[in-house]
Amino acid sequence: MKAVVVHGANDLRVDERPEPVAGPGEVVLDVEWGGICGSDLSYWRHGVSGTAALKSPLVLGHEVAGRIAKLGAGVDHLEVGQPVTVHPAEPVGDGAMPERLAGRTNLYPQIRYFGSAAFDPHSDGGFSERKLAKAFQVRPLPDGVDTLRGALAEPLAVAMHAVSRAGSLRGRDVLVNGAGPIGSLVTAAAKYAGARTVIATDISDASLRIAKAMGADEVLNVSGNPLPADVELVFEATGIPAVLGGVLRATARGGTIVQVGNLPGAPAPAALGDLVTREITWIGSYRFINEINDALAAMARGLDVTPLITHKFGIDDAEEAMRTAADPAANSSKVMLRLSAD
Repeated sequence: MKAVVVHGANDLRVDERPEPVAGPGEVVLDVEWGGICGSDLSYWRHGVSGTAALKSPLVLGHEVAGRIAKLGAGVDHLEVGQPVTVHPAEPVGDGAMPERLAGRTNLYPQIRYFGSAAFDPHSDGGFSERKLAKAFQVRPLPDGVDTLRGALAEPLAVAMHAVSRAGSLRGRDVLVNGAGPIGSLVTAAAKYAGARTVIATDISDASLRIAKAMGADEVLNVSGNPLPADVELVFEATGIPAVLGGVLRATARGGTIVQVGNLPGAPAPAALGDLVTREITWIGSYRFINEINDALAAMARGLDVTPLITHKFGIDDAEEAMRTAADPAANSSKVMLRLSAD
């Protein structure tokens, strides 16, 4: 079968890989669609993502959906041909966590994740014609949600987890700084959660048009302009340390920032004085717990993720797809890979 494999920095290939075989408690999926994420681009461009570095070739992709092709022994709650997506996380170990972290499985100390080099051997992702998964990771798609949109349940779950970290949004005014794919999904999730108004900011008019289509009440190009002032709740979705000073300045005294954009693991300069003097609450948000279930339910109820999808490529054109996703001039948001035939 074909698979999209990164061998090192700037070395992406479509390789032949062995067909997966479903063991007890496992399923094989015919993967139909996959969404390219920032971590996929980082492995391709740099050979690393965060603190995880490639030590061997890695199949990319953790935003995937398809149909069940084969069932392993003991899997009796799923059916061959059923359209599904996948929760890409699998905790490693006995599952024990401190009481203060009860239920927060995203913070388990060791987690294997589709398309991640955090462990050696690496955890291959789902950018392949077929993919093996544990049955407990599989989520059936609700009626009316096709596999193209189902592949975006994972990033929508990231956004919904970030929104949940802020508490109730009903009737609140929100600023989302950064209108890339996650920022636009946070915009949609915030409106779905009952936010009164959502302002989305970015330096790209193309990204802001997508944020508007995803439900932003107002969009603002902040290239050379300050962020709106005195916002009680801010979602920071760029992950760029240099913007943090302006984000803190825009946050109202006593307000809250949810950091959903992934900040670098290396030292980086940032102006943080307002965090103290304005007594701002700064909350981290990492991946998600079971919000992928909420994401699927929201899509079934009408939350539309299709404005996010700007490009589609076949598996043989995976490198062109990656280049498009990485090129600001391409005005891409979510670039999708068609991984197997209809």
